[in-house]
Amino acid sequence: MLIHPWDAPQNDAEWQRWLAVHDFGQLVVNGLAGQAPYSQPLHFVYDAERGEVLTHLARPNPVWPAVEANPRVLLSVVDDYVHVPGPWQAPVGTPPEHGVPTSFYAAVQLHCTAHLVDAPEQKAELLNRQVSHFQPEGGSAAAAVGEEPYGRMLSGIRGLRLEVTEVRAKFKYGSHKPADVQDRTAAGLAGRGGVRDEAAHAHHLRRRAPSGQAGTG
Repeated sequence: MLIHPWDAPQNDAEWQRWLAVHDFGQLVVNGLAGQAPYSQPLHFVYDAERGEVLTHLARPNPVWPAVEANPRVLLSVVDDYVHVPGPWQAPVGTPPEHGVPTSFYAAVQLHCTAHLVDAPEQKAELLNRQVSHFQPEGGSAAAAVGEEPYGRMLSGIRGLRLEVTEVRAKFKYGSHKPADVQDRTAAGLAGRGGVRDEAAHAHHLRRRAPSGQAGTG
């Protein structure tokens, strides 16, 4: 993933806050010999203090042989993406139709070393941590070995603890553009009302350079 200086996170807290509420991504593993890489969509919990990701998958999932052969994996999360029409991006003094369309998006890629979790007690703990993250209001029984309703299901899953070894993050929201282009883009996002326009608009305003410091490219 190409990351220009103006798209890089302002600090670790920026991407960590974003990842805390964007907890669905693609786990990408290296394929076995002669096979293509494998991608698995999944929910996960990111623990910033421990520098790890917790998740689980069904035991029949084809990801397991690949992870056992090579535990180096990638977790990729992309959201808050929108298409930005060309006329919004046209420099002042040029025809609107000469503006270059682009994409705005946020992306975090976690390079990880995968550790398999197969002990029943550890799987139960992992599941309970996931449920407490996604369902803080409660309402579901705790997973416990040998206890209903989930104890008998533990054998049907395998857990994953992903030890984060590198983070690459990007917030591509045109913060290097001239102020007038940024103003026009902000107005367009605010007025269009698309599915992700509100989130993109917030990123665009939050990351824009102070007046007079925007670039031209």
